[in-house]
Amino acid sequence: MFRIAGSVTAARLTAACCRTVTTKQFQVHGASLHVLSSDTSRKTRHGPAHRTPPSWQSVRSMASAGESQSKINYIFFGLAALFGGGGIVYWWSRKYMRETSKDTPKKAAAAVSSASKEAAETVAEKPVPETTKSAPAAPPPAVETPAEAAPDAESKKLLDAVPQSYPDFEVMPEIPGHAKYLLIGGGTASFAAFRAIRASDAKAQVLVVTEEEELPYMRPPLSKELWYSDEPKLVEKMKFKQWNGKERSVYYNPPSFYVEPKELAYQENGGVAVVKGRKVMKLNPQKQVAVLDNGWEIFYDKVLIATGGRPRNIPVFERASQEVKDRVTLFRGIKDFKRLDEVSKNASSIVVVGGGFLGSELTCALGKRSRDSSLKVIQMFPEQGNMGKVLPEYLSQWTTAKVREEGATVKPETFVKRARFSDGKVILKLNTGEEISTDHVVVAVGLEPNTELAKESGLEVDDMHGGFRVNAELEARSDIWVAGDASSFYDIKLGRRRVEHHDHAVVSGRLAGENMTGAKKPYWHQSMFWSDLGPDVGYEAIGIVDSSLPTVAVFAKATEKDTPRAVVEETGESLRSVTETEAEATLPTKEEAVAAESSETTAAPEVEPTEPSEVPSATDTEPSASEKTEGVRDTKVFDLANYPFALFPHPESATDEPAPDVEAAAKLVAEVEAENRVAPTPKEDYGKGVIFYLRDDIIVGVVLWNLFNRMPIARKIVKEGKQHQDLAEVAKLFDLHADED
Repeated sequence: MFRIAGSVTAARLTAACCRTVTTKQFQVHGASLHVLSSDTSRKTRHGPAHRTPPSWQSVRSMASAGESQSKINYIFFGLAALFGGGGIVYWWSRKYMRETSKDTPKKAAAAVSSASKEAAETVAEKPVPETTKSAPAAPPPAVETPAEAAPDAESKKLLDAVPQSYPDFEVMPEIPGHAKYLLIGGGTASFAAFRAIRASDAKAQVLVVTEEEELPYMRPPLSKELWYSDEPKLVEKMKFKQWNGKERSVYYNPPSFYVEPKELAYQENGGVAVVKGRKVMKLNPQKQVAVLDNGWEIFYDKVLIATGGRPRNIPVFERASQEVKDRVTLFRGIKDFKRLDEVSKNASSIVVVGGGFLGSELTCALGKRSRDSSLKVIQMFPEQGNMGKVLPEYLSQWTTAKVREEGATVKPETFVKRARFSDGKVILKLNTGEEISTDHVVVAVGLEPNTELAKESGLEVDDMHGGFRVNAELEARSDIWVAGDASSFYDIKLGRRRVEHHDHAVVSGRLAGENMTGAKKPYWHQSMFWSDLGPDVGYEAIGIVDSSLPTVAVFAKATEKDTPRAVVEETGESLRSVTETEAEATLPTKEEAVAAESSETTAAPEVEPTEPSEVPSATDTEPSASEKTEGVRDTKVFDLANYPFALFPHPESATDEPAPDVEAAAKLVAEVEAENRVAPTPKEDYGKGVIFYLRDDIIVGVVLWNLFNRMPIARKIVKEGKQHQDLAEVAKLFDLHADED
């Protein structure tokens, strides 16, 4: 009969059985259990040390769980556990039998020498004195015995829910080998997803893997509120004061909210763990495994790709010398903010390349800082004005004037042709022939979606819009979802799109998290975005807002309540995607809106400056003296009240003057447009208003200029997709004069 004596022999047999097997990982009752090769130390990152050997039921449940492990490893491990456990039981049982056999003759002799049955009963009832004990009784050893009967279904369920071995966290791997919910990326989309998962599955164990060395955080304050703080110590902690003065952290949750990754599997009530500084290099959809950059494998049940995007660079700086590259910041995350914050305190000049949302916000922020220092801030972009790809031309140029007022030098229609390093400075050669010497360059020209996983993982990429191509439920393949900047989704009203804004990350992340728990909901939400040029000017937008589209704009006089600062003071929330979501979404009836407005707001008729014969007569379209707003429609929109003449009498001007020469006025409009001689200034009031973007006479986008808590109305208008004969009537739905005296 084959005999194994002791755990040492069992351990040797285990090593012998697994000598030719590479390190593999199993999952037993929520705990990581490993088979180690013979030359691997027991205390290693490849697996925890278990204080008791696994039971045969554990091996069976491990085999049934599968986790795509090689069948040969199950056989070797089963043999090792069987022989090891059998050897221990056999050795303890033999020891117990030997001790028992020594005591039996002495007990028999004592029984024979008893004088009577009464004496024998007395001896049996009373404890034996120490002087009469022939030998101390050996305590019964802890013997692992097999279960007498198979547990019922309920008992088995309870046993499966509780680990049968207690891990030693000191020797456990830092990264778990299995996650029911795996989230790739640590941004807003992942944050929204794990909140939705935990809301649907209270005991969910969620693992987040992010390349950054940061816990999930919000990005909007990095180009807004953080730059306007007067308390450096607060900024060092990545906290900021909202426009209403209240403190807030850029991190969504404090560190105490999260659990250590290696302890995640042992959290009975679930939790969220974050693996920082690691990148997922590949997904195997068939085996449901993710491979990290250090070779570690994580098996998953459901996975979300929320990798976001990386800042886009321009070829001039990509080809530049290393000295130039070291002085260029591609602004995106906390690390970039900290670097630029430090540079701005010591540099004499900074150039911002890009005139979009991020570039304009950073220019205003740095311009504000330059007021109290010798810092010079220069912004350049190829468009005619700030945010020229989004805003109508007249409003884009008004924004450019506003940025200049903040203390920055703005160079429209300008781009960098060459960059070199000389005498500690970056020398930029511009298309205008001018050379600029600067200490640092900030590039803010958009994002490239992070789709590196696609090629290695067999996932489809949208060639037109970029990003992972997903279905209506944001699913790329079975058990693989994509959310945020990296998703190319189908909009039921506007077609396939990819959006790079905070609100979309929140909404798509939440939907993906719900669908990962079985909701099966389609994407229908029209996401919004917002931008602030400091605490006094801001706008919100929804749908397709492209300056190449025809637009109709209606403006009104702004009040003190029509600023970003005021809306934060009122709601206590600086993320306006939150305040707009919580705003009342009930659209008023047209009759109610018209009654409330009392016919105060109208839009100017369509004007085609290049076709004088089509310009309406002043007497036919003369506005009333009570009219407060004016808007026009064209591919490039003009606010005619700002020109040094008037096709229509200005509301504040005298009406006794003779009617102007319409044909001559139209020609002058064309000349002004061609020469670009008129640039509105902040003093020419575009206080607040609404801009409609049209495609085939259907509203496909809306910009709310210094107009807040009206986004649900705009969302409904875009969602309806109807043609409107009179957009002035539609504008009344936004109640532009609600706060006027």
